[in-house]
Amino acid sequence: MNFSEAAVLEQLRQRSQRGLPAHMQLKPVRAAPGALTLQLEIQPFHLAPNGYLHAATIVALADTACGFGCIVNLPPGAVNFTTLELKSNFLRTATHGVIECTATLQHGGKRTQVWDATVYDAERRAMALFRCTQMLLYA
Repeated sequence: MNFSEAAVLEQLRQRSQRGLPAHMQLKPVRAAPGALTLQLEIQPFHLAPNGYLHAATIVALADTACGFGCIVNLPPGAVNFTTLELKSNFLRTATHGVIECTATLQHGGKRTQVWDATVYDAERRAMALFRCTQMLLYA
């Protein structure tokens, strides 16, 4: 596979301008074979009514990082994916600043991929651990 980080990041920036990633203001910042990193600057709409980061914000960030990673690591013949299963463990929260999620490919099969992701706060402390299984789709 000929992997150009600049080309992959541009492709993902284009994808980030639609749907939930656009609304959440997710930003692709790093890409490598089997790994992808997104950032999010916490805005008031990312918070729950209690004033802390909404759990759904973390899930959206982590699931998108894994999904974007899946897209750029599809095996030959696969055209897309859908999430089959996901799990999150929340370790801490935040109310402001830039948070980051790094997703790494754990299993790259012909029918499924399994991704692990860690969401970090601005001090690079783990905020959440995330795992998902992606079903690969073929034409």
